[in-house]
Amino acid sequence: MKDTQNSQTDKPTDTENTEYLTKSRAKTDPKHGCPPNKRDIETHIKNGLIILDKPKGPTSHQVAAWVRDIFSLKKAGHSGTLDPGVTGVLPVLLENATKIIPALVRGKKEYICLMQLHTDIPQKQIIETAKSFTGKIQQMPPVKCAVKRQLRTREIYTLDILEIDKRDVLFKAEVEAGTYIRTLCTDFGKKLKTQAHMQELRRTMAGSLPEEQSHTLQDIKDAYEFYKTEKNEKHLRDIIMPLETGTAHLQKIIIKDSAISAICHGAPLHIGGIAKYTKDIKTNDLIAIMSLKNELVALAESTMTTTEIQDKDKGIAAKITRVIMPQNTYPRTW
Repeated sequence: MKDTQNSQTDKPTDTENTEYLTKSRAKTDPKHGCPPNKRDIETHIKNGLIILDKPKGPTSHQVAAWVRDIFSLKKAGHSGTLDPGVTGVLPVLLENATKIIPALVRGKKEYICLMQLHTDIPQKQIIETAKSFTGKIQQMPPVKCAVKRQLRTREIYTLDILEIDKRDVLFKAEVEAGTYIRTLCTDFGKKLKTQAHMQELRRTMAGSLPEEQSHTLQDIKDAYEFYKTEKNEKHLRDIIMPLETGTAHLQKIIIKDSAISAICHGAPLHIGGIAKYTKDIKTNDLIAIMSLKNELVALAESTMTTTEIQDKDKGIAAKITRVIMPQNTYPRTW
């Protein structure tokens, strides 16, 4: 049985348009919890996600700290570090939303890169070489990076040449998280039997968060000041998304109200607590556990596939890895 989850909100989150299969019919109690887009503004800020258009110059840590200070929050974090010279999509998480960083880090990334070759190469050869880089590749992290330098396998989903101007090559690449574009350029040059380096880089998507929905630091500052002085929330709500938006790329299980408190106390998710689920869950997936109001309850590791959830009446469907929702949001029923 198929169903599309939709709550009556002014601006639905990405998770509300996901197609679900129904395990058992259940209703939610309006007295507990709250649909993400109905949270009051202060709660919304502290459970918010901003797609920041990172400028060239500062570190990712610095711009996240500036966002934190704009809102006078205790903490803010970011997902998917961009080097100081790189611009583009940097998800910034506010207060409680920092808990979903592990989910965002795993999402695929999209970049537009200007690569410069050190010798003249025929265009046809460049285009043919680009085709050879799609699929699984081996990469050695750059010398100046925070991870151990050892050969790693990463997947290049697409690599499209957009323009070639003499030795300048503009390309767009959709890649697995943890892929180094700087290293990709170096390896590209080696395959052409020359040298190449990354001239400029911009990230255009992180997970399911696109460049088109990004905002500058000045946008954020102006929207917050407008809210404080004019008591108008509109511009701020246009910029700050519910943290649930950051899980749009994950498979999901929606649980009954009666199961939420136990999950918030770290209990595994049993089949009996499931109301709905998405159709492509695999074993050991990182998945999102959602309420019937589309609230993110927890992140979990699946222990059953979609087919097993459909066929079984008992057993543990997922083990909780990170509780997101405060424990007292729904009443204890266990």
